[in-house]
Formats: sequence, structure tokens, C-alpha cells
Amino acid sequence: MDAFSSNAEEVLQRSVEVKVQDRFQDLHSYLELERCQAFISQNQFKTVALQFPDELLWSSARVVSFLSKTTSAKCYILGDTSYGSCCVDEVAAQHIEADCIIHFGRSCLSPTSRLPVLYVFGRESVDVSDVVTAFQELFTDQGQQVIVLYDVGYAHIADELKTSLSESSVIVSEVVASGQPTVQNGLKKTNQLSVPSSPVLDGYTRHQVCGRTFHLPSENKLENCSIFYIGGESLTLKNLMITLNQCPFFTYDPQTKTRRQETLNVNKMLMKRYYMIERAKDAQIVGIIVGTLGVANYLDILSHLKTIMKKAGKKYYTFAVGKLNVAKLANFMEVEVYVLVACSENTLIDSKEFYQPVVTPYEMEVACNQAREWTGEYTTDFRELLPGAAKHIPMPESVMPETDVSLITGRLRTIGVSHDPSPDERAVVERDQMLAVAEHNTAGEYLSTRSWQGLQVELGETKVEDTVEGTSGIAASYSHEDDGTPV
Repeated sequence: MDAFSSNAEEVLQRSVEVKVQDRFQDLHSYLELERCQAFISQNQFKTVALQFPDELLWSSARVVSFLSKTTSAKCYILGDTSYGSCCVDEVAAQHIEADCIIHFGRSCLSPTSRLPVLYVFGRESVDVSDVVTAFQELFTDQGQQVIVLYDVGYAHIADELKTSLSESSVIVSEVVASGQPTVQNGLKKTNQLSVPSSPVLDGYTRHQVCGRTFHLPSENKLENCSIFYIGGESLTLKNLMITLNQCPFFTYDPQTKTRRQETLNVNKMLMKRYYMIERAKDAQIVGIIVGTLGVANYLDILSHLKTIMKKAGKKYYTFAVGKLNVAKLANFMEVEVYVLVACSENTLIDSKEFYQPVVTPYEMEVACNQAREWTGEYTTDFRELLPGAAKHIPMPESVMPETDVSLITGRLRTIGVSHDPSPDERAVVERDQMLAVAEHNTAGEYLSTRSWQGLQVELGETKVEDTVEGTSGIAASYSHEDDGTPV
């Protein structure tokens, strides 16, 4: 047999060499452990929740060991997040009554509302001189207005980039975790919808996109600028491209040291999203999926969506299913379309494998709000739709029903209701000697046609039996068996 397989004793004694990636050689520097220790000590936190993504979970024991020796706080590891690892898991942290959260790894920079948060993105290795060379190769026109964006792992080189790219036409953005609670005099305070990273100078306009802030001269328009992005392919890059879809994108990947102009067909992507809007317009029953419990203002967007869908004449149900998969949503066949309330990086998903499409809050608002028209402008941040935000468009108080032709089915459809049903319209009436409810209930009718309608109570129909003693022993030999052999 040794001719066809390895020797068993040799396999057991074999040593395996594990190579740690270069960027993890100096873990203290990469995860900024001294800054974590200062954050805990200065604020006198006693219970600290440490949130790690899967790719950094192996370092959690070493981080806890360091913080336990340098601080008096008790640390807990949050290894399995409730939703996406890019979001701060305040729900899990509150289970242990944590005073704060230290979030390691990539982040969507969604604002939090309950606990103070320290973001540790990780100091990814990058050759700044090669970044500058790539920039000069891609942008030969000195007068071209360029905005420099980057993945959060390269946020530590922002100041160096500002010095190296000191031309007046180059603007380096800043990473800002807006809405983050702060600690002042022992009291936790929550900031408003947006927190400026730096004061706005006269003659400049402040812009914030996907947690990145930059200031443009007031005479310059954002759509006339080019974008230079530092980082590899990711959900962040995709969200930035669809949000800033009128700007040409140029990227530089520090890991492979490749530079290129992105050729992703943004128009094709937007047409796919418009198809989702048409599906949302056709739908009469909508499922609202709660995809986050930690992003600030998620309750406000839930209330906002319910209001506009009610005015549009759609019925809705709210679901909290944790992490999404096809099997979970397949249980609700009566739902015609889902709208996912999540962070900006997780809300835009490819739902081609799902039985029903999954749209974003922005797409649902375009489908329901008659005052908002599809112009190609897009946003993945649902907070931009709330009252007080820059892209908020109030829905008319009196909504008149609009009839048009569906681009999907080719049939006539009506969006909007002229008024709420009066009590007389909801009353039980006699029809053909049978009682019927006048108000139409599509979901109820669908449920009545299903062969299985859930657990039935059947009170008084189940025969009551006396309590009897069950089987005792182990599965291999129960006490009532004579010879003790398995049956």
C-alpha cells in the first residue's frame, strides 16, 4: 500500500511551515495597538468589545493579551457579526454591556448611534513614491481637477499624499466616520447626521461620498472632476463608481502595483438598477428586510419606507432574518419584491439567484415617490433620503393615482391611492348570502390558497393522553431490552 499512499507515521510527524503575510509581520504597527490602549485608558473603559473580520480573527488572542496587560479593561471578542463584518455590531456588544467597541479591518464607515467606536482599519503597506508615479502617468494634464479617494486601509498615507500631490488641482479626500458617538466628561453624546472632518473654507463646497469627505472650489462641478482611487477591486470601489457615475475613474492597486482607467460599464449597471425600479413599481406586496441594527437612523428609514409605500398603495411586511440567503427569502412566496435596509456596501446586492428581486431604499423611493424622477443619479446611503439630507425630496401630501404601462409585463398599472379607506369601506357586508370583507387583501388571499398555512392550534380537537414514562438507558442498550443488543 505504501506504493500508492503516504506512510501514516510520516504524515503524523511531518512539520508544516506557515508563512505569515508581510503586512502582518509587525502586528502592533499594523493594528495600531498602542492607539487602542490609549483609547481605552484615556476614557477609562471597563468593558471593551473587540470586533474582528474573519481574515483577522487569528490575531484576536494576541490583541486581547496585549490590552489585558496594558489596561485594566475586560475584553471580549466579537467573532461572528450579526450582519456584515464591515458594520459595527452594536447589538452583540450590548449583550455583554460593553462600554465601547474597537472595530478592526475594513469598514463601510456607517455612523453608529449607541456606543463609542474606535476604527482600526489596518495600516496596509504601500509605496507612496510609486503611487505618485502612477498618478503622473495617468494624469498628464496639470490643470485637470482630480479627486483622490482610497480604501480605508490606506488612510494612513493621506497626509503624505497631500504633500506629494501638492498641485492646486488635486484634492485628497479624508476618511470620516460621521455620526460616531463621542465621550465627553463621562457622558456619551451622539453627533448629528454629518460631522465635518475639517472646517469649510470660503469659496469651497463640502462633499461627502461613502464616508469620504473632500472640498471642491464652488465654481467647479463634481461631474467635471476625475477620480483617482487607491485600492483593489471591492464593494467600496463599486459603490463609489455607481454614486459618482458621471466621473471617469482611474485606479491604482498597491498590492499588484497596477494602474488603469476603469472600463466598467456604469450605464449598463444603472440600467439593471432601473429594471429593479420597474419591478418595484409592479409589486403590490413588498417585504422590508432589516439588514442592520447598528447603522444610525435605520428606524427612521424604515418609517419613511412604510409611509411612501402606504401612499403608493402597496402592502408591506417587515422581516429580520439576519444574513441573507436564497433559502430564507424563499419562504415568503407572496412577497413580490424586497427592499433591503443595510449599510451602503451591503445594500447593493446581485439578486439574480433570489426568487424575487432585492432593491435598495433609493430604488423603492423612485418607484413610490411621484416627486422623484429617475435621472441616473444614484445613492447607496439611505440617510441621504431622510428629511434634512441633501437628496431628500418630500412626497406630496395628496397623492393622485397615476396609471401607466409596465415596461416589464406590458400591462396597465396604477401607483398611488387617492384616499385612505373609510370605516364604511372596511365594514363587513352581505354578498350572495355569505359574509365577506369588502377590503381587498392580496396577501390573505394568497395564504388561503397555500397547502400548508403554518402550525394549526386545533383547540379541543386533540385527544388528551395520560403521561407515561419514556425509554431510559442509552441508544446502544435501553433498559427494557433483554439481551442488551441494539435493535
